[in-house]
Amino acid sequence: MSSRGLRLSLRQRLLYQLAALLAQEWQAALGLALHLYAWATRTTHRGLYDILEYDSTLELHDPQGQRATFHKRQRVRFRQDHILAFQDYAWGDGDILAEYRCSPGVAVDRYQEGDRWNILISLRETKRKGDITEFLIERTVQDGFTQVEEWQQAEIRHPTCHLRLAVVFPLERPCRRATLQARSRHHTQVLGADHFQILPDGRQQVVWETHQARDLEIYTLRWRW
Repeated sequence: MSSRGLRLSLRQRLLYQLAALLAQEWQAALGLALHLYAWATRTTHRGLYDILEYDSTLELHDPQGQRATFHKRQRVRFRQDHILAFQDYAWGDGDILAEYRCSPGVAVDRYQEGDRWNILISLRETKRKGDITEFLIERTVQDGFTQVEEWQQAEIRHPTCHLRLAVVFPLERPCRRATLQARSRHHTQVLGADHFQILPDGRQQVVWETHQARDLEIYTLRWRW
């Protein structure tokens, strides 16, 4: 091979190496840019508030499951100024809004969207960024838990620090088996004895909780009784 051919071959190899190096650098830069965009989007559009504590307890009043009450407690930190309302959600079988009470605020409107009801709560005051409010909600359900296998759900629509789901069973009909399902991960956890408690009045309670609730996840507590 001539000296000119050797110079061309060496030049081509150098160009190939430089192109490969630039491609790697561009891929790294693109990956970093996408990561930063995802982070900025997530932090910018996280909604009106964070949920510091989300506690939902379902109390079954009779062994037939004809009457039940949801006791929901949500401790919320607002992320924006000039907040006038809070939104609650409900879904399930039976008459899911037979009775509805909340504090603070007043339930001023409700509408159905698909299989779910949206309840608009007027706060009767203006909230500012950083304000923390604890909402207490009681909702009575008629003929909603009449099957051998039943469930309750929580959907994580806002960043949630602590989630707790519980079911209190009547004395005459305790829980036989319970599982916790996380829909997006297709994961099912069988709840062991440490999730079963006996209350002072003798009723049984099944509890599951987490400090790592995932955004947009749907958690389902299922049981057989």
